[in-house]
Amino acid sequence: MRTALSRAERQANTRTELVKAAERLFSEQGFQATSLDAVADEAGYTKGAVYSNFASKEDVFFAVYEGRVERYLKAVNRTVAQSDDAVEGVLRVIAGAAARREHDDGWLAVFLEFWTHVLRHPEHRARFAEIHARAADPFVLGLERFAEERGIELPIEARQLAVALFAMGTGIGLERLTQPEVVDGELMVRMQELWFEALARGEVPQREPKGA
Repeated sequence: MRTALSRAERQANTRTELVKAAERLFSEQGFQATSLDAVADEAGYTKGAVYSNFASKEDVFFAVYEGRVERYLKAVNRTVAQSDDAVEGVLRVIAGAAARREHDDGWLAVFLEFWTHVLRHPEHRARFAEIHARAADPFVLGLERFAEERGIELPIEARQLAVALFAMGTGIGLERLTQPEVVDGELMVRMQELWFEALARGEVPQREPKGA
């Protein structure tokens, strides 16, 4: 005998369907061009269902972003656990991201759009930064593990290096959207290989401490 869903379960299902619909529409149309009415229609609900689950369109986008980061972190942790060393793990993660990105151009475009939106709406910056930082956490640990395995000292703090790694990946992804004849899925992996080789050889200079 099938048990009827509780109110909380129904609401959770509604929220999940709304987030899935929003992710599809944001990726296809962009953040500004996607209305909450359209999200409700896409999911098969009324606009009231959206507002009973989310405070604003930004809140909907954050739910999409958080869900993507959760899925990403699970995949990254599996990949790292299966890797023999830090560099192999990081490069496998980057290769996987590069392969997905070729089929996920819409998300990259709307992610950039929302990022610029957040810059103009500082009330959303802290939440955006917190989610963004979580996505970089595995790379912070990977860089620290890399330094320990190679017996080297990182030239700057691991968190800063991880942010730089992410920034390069995002930038290369955007360049691929406009220059696909120059930027392919292998470029990001090769750039990271060169980056780690330089770190291992000590070719990235140590920065003098402030006040030295």
